[in-house]
Amino acid sequence: MIAIADPASPQDFDAVRRLCWDYRAFLLTLGPDDKRAVLAAYPQEKYTALMDRIATEHAPPAGGIKLARHQGKAIGCGMFHTVLPGTAEIKRVYVAPAARSLGAGRALMLALIDQCRAQGFQRIVMDTGQPLQAAARLYDDLGFRRRGPYTDMPAEIAARMLFFEMAL
Repeated sequence: MIAIADPASPQDFDAVRRLCWDYRAFLLTLGPDDKRAVLAAYPQEKYTALMDRIATEHAPPAGGIKLARHQGKAIGCGMFHTVLPGTAEIKRVYVAPAARSLGAGRALMLALIDQCRAQGFQRIVMDTGQPLQAAARLYDDLGFRRRGPYTDMPAEIAARMLFFEMAL
């Protein structure tokens, strides 16, 4: 059984950071074009700074973080933050490879959507890399619609991405 909860302890936030670093490392393996896009968007020093402030960057009421556990072990995470009044952006939804197929990705997304709705957001935006087709299928299945970029980014990065939106 998958348990989804808000991180509540320093150890929980350490688990979220570890999963986020694993996610970045995974993205760097997708191929040379995707690696360039990840390094352009999240160079080491920028990602380190983000991980240092993750608990405040995604704190309610302007955001939220979810941690997925299976048999007590942290296996996935996801988070969101405000990008415009009434609009949340979901970020860094990741499930460890050994835990994929357990339903943790869907459980994380449903928990994030529910929290966005409960916090009064009217819309969610998000993106994923083109190679992450399983993630794209999940977002489609959950009712997100595809759209163009919702933020300014270099064309070479945007060309490697899929963008999604959901009205709440």
